[in-house]
Amino acid sequence: MKGFTYLRNVATLKLDQEKCIGCEMCTEVCPHQVFTMVDKTAAIVELDACMECGACSINCPVTAIQVDSGVGCASGLINEWLKEHNIGGSIGDCCT
Repeated sequence: MKGFTYLRNVATLKLDQEKCIGCEMCTEVCPHQVFTMVDKTAAIVELDACMECGACSINCPVTAIQVDSGVGCASGLINEWLKEHNIGGSIGDCCT
């Protein structure tokens, strides 16, 4: 979803490049292509595109990525979809 932006300057995403081992997992799992590789380590290229889904943080094998998942756009979209389809629970109950 290239070109998507959430809200400016509010994403909680943080990357510790010193911990990064260059596995590229964040570039693979991020649905909005927030990450790229620079000199064999991850870099954030579009912070405002982060929807705080948490996929990058969950899949980082060295915990170089931190994000408050469940507070952003992804949480709202998933919870609305669950509600529309009469599926019990919420993202906090099933997906974190």
